[in-house]
Amino acid sequence: MRADDSSSSSVALITGAGKGIGLEVARQLGERGMTTIVTARTCEQSQAAAERIGGAERDIRAKTLDVTDQASVEQLKAEIEDEFGRLDVLVNNAAAFVNWSETALTADLEAASAVLATNLFGAWRMCQVFMPLLRRSTHGRIVIVSSGAGSHGEQQFGLTTGGGSVASYGISKAALNALTAKLAAELAGTGILVNAVCPGFTATAPGIKAMGARPIPEGAASVVWAATLPDDGPSGGFFRDGQPLPW
Repeated sequence: MRADDSSSSSVALITGAGKGIGLEVARQLGERGMTTIVTARTCEQSQAAAERIGGAERDIRAKTLDVTDQASVEQLKAEIEDEFGRLDVLVNNAAAFVNWSETALTADLEAASAVLATNLFGAWRMCQVFMPLLRRSTHGRIVIVSSGAGSHGEQQFGLTTGGGSVASYGISKAALNALTAKLAAELAGTGILVNAVCPGFTATAPGIKAMGARPIPEGAASVVWAATLPDDGPSGGFFRDGQPLPW
């Protein structure tokens, strides 16, 4: 696969694509000629997202998906297998956030479990269920949308900043980085590349832009870079804007 490959035969699936970074990733991949599947928890959300970014020059499909529900994931896998027979790109973007004031000692563990169910186990489940379809691709790519919140090296929002705030979110993202490394090691030599990406501090909510967050298309471009790596590209790394990050 070339870095600039825009073959319309490539099929990409993005979780949590109803808005924000996921939706923009879908738009950018669609512009490259990929058949792009946008997913959200309800049919109405995914349909609205597909209509928002669709057009004559983009093949955008809408599907319903809850990454925390095994049956929902299995159902989508069956639909994609029936329609396309394979999957070329899996972007694990679906995520849950928490209150900024949450710390490890004050966290409601039921709420923290729900964050991990989406952020970590949702992505893990997607990789397990869709692996047979990814193995049928000649250039399989898995992108795990992580965060500097899960890194020891991130100076602004990392694991040791803010007095330990946003604990379950940061812990879930650190675990995603570890999952990335384990998957890449297991898939070494298969041609399937697995990488984690931090989109950076991105303006995905009102008021964040005033705090210095960058536009959504810039954050999404980081993800698209990993989704369109050439066959000799890296695997098992953690990146932002194509540059390695410590974690």
